[in-house]
Amino acid sequence: MREKLTKQDVEKIQQEIEHRKLVIRKEAIEAVKEARAQGDLSENFEYYAAKKHKNQNESRIRYLENMLKTATIVSESSKADEVGMDDIVEVYFEEEDETEKYKLVTSIRGNSMENRISIESPIGKALKGHKVGDRVEVKVNDSYSYFLEIRSIDKTHTEDEEIRGF
Repeated sequence: MREKLTKQDVEKIQQEIEHRKLVIRKEAIEAVKEARAQGDLSENFEYYAAKKHKNQNESRIRYLENMLKTATIVSESSKADEVGMDDIVEVYFEEEDETEKYKLVTSIRGNSMENRISIESPIGKALKGHKVGDRVEVKVNDSYSYFLEIRSIDKTHTEDEEIRGF
């Protein structure tokens, strides 16, 4: 599946790749050399740990490079009165009689524990493009849906989210 990324996501991924290639890769190679120099590799925990760290770094680099190759770029812009990317939205859940605030993000920055929801999630799809006061239907599947009311939209953008692991 193609990831949907913003230009900001692409820049963060490129920065991480560069850091991993120029800094972490050199450190990992040096750690492997030092551990190998300690002698008998059959019982050398440091050697196996260093190799594992080096391999994990290389896997992460390949994962991020592949993500960039197959990604679809999505627009970060939205109208001033509509829910868009990186907006914080306060919604009212009719069934639970509760309000929650969510930030709409791309799937690689999504984290439900921090109320960052993906534009590809049912709630994200339902909210995107709507305005304050709109009552939107969130379709979970063919047999279940529920309604939300958009109470407020905060257009303040912050760039503190990390790219998720693999």
